[in-house]
Amino acid sequence: MPRGSKELRLQLRYFNSLASHIREAYQTDGILLNISVVIPVYNRPDLLKRALCSVSKQTTQADEVLVVDDGSSSSPDLSDFHENPEVHCLRREKNLGVSAARNWGIKQARGEWIALLDSDDEWEPKKLERQVQYIDQNPELLAVHTLEKWIRLGNEVIPPAYLDKSNNRLWERSLKNCLICPSSVLLHRSVFESVGWFDESLPVCEDYDFWLRLLLDHPIGLTEEKLVRKHGGHSDQLSTTTWGMDRFRIKALEKILKRSDLTDQQRKQALDVIIEKCSVLEQGSIKREKYEAAQKYGDLKKNYLELRANRTCLP
Repeated sequence: MPRGSKELRLQLRYFNSLASHIREAYQTDGILLNISVVIPVYNRPDLLKRALCSVSKQTTQADEVLVVDDGSSSSPDLSDFHENPEVHCLRREKNLGVSAARNWGIKQARGEWIALLDSDDEWEPKKLERQVQYIDQNPELLAVHTLEKWIRLGNEVIPPAYLDKSNNRLWERSLKNCLICPSSVLLHRSVFESVGWFDESLPVCEDYDFWLRLLLDHPIGLTEEKLVRKHGGHSDQLSTTTWGMDRFRIKALEKILKRSDLTDQQRKQALDVIIEKCSVLEQGSIKREKYEAAQKYGDLKKNYLELRANRTCLP
């Protein structure tokens, strides 16, 4: 036996054991997903850094991060985020909105799986790890989301009970309220081929529109842990700076009602909600002395009431 061969065998055994432990630490039950993170941003440099820090601290690392700068006044500083995972910046000169930014990032991504993250939110360290585990246990699923912590002005608040994220009647309940948070989802990229992209004509409620279409075509899993810190209350939050969000939800519902694959029950549920939202906008417009808008939504409500009464199917 050559001198030192025993020591060499012991060293090889040690390194093989070490490699095995490393694989176990970075893989979940044998599954390893190729994940791209897509973060749209517009003039939020400090919030973006917080979001990126949360990505870099993941116990299961993504393969790449795409920061989509949607026409900010200055390019985001990514100098602290070169590796683990690799960060790229896609920059537009003109602000085209969050849907266009997300869609561009997804189309440029190399990953088989897409994790969305809004620039004002952040992930808990085990967010991706738990979702990879869930996919491993439910390989038929192409989408999974998580619970979230709501943070307002630095304090955690309890979301209202009607925003329950369980799969119980999820599509029906999502007609009234947006129940899925973009920052919580992990989606297989084939979902976009079947469902379509985020609607770039909608300045807000583009997520509400997308989830309704997704839930009609695909089941979505839920990891019942609060793995996203969803921040609100800041001055540039679209949901607080845009009046009459239901205007855009009505547009999404009108698209849904044009589908030929709805069941009679789904069509009635969508009609019930669009009538309710038209009524809310009609009354809100009257209070704000926006009488043309009040007339518009009053007429729209009347049309949908007639459709529901006559059980007429839209083309």
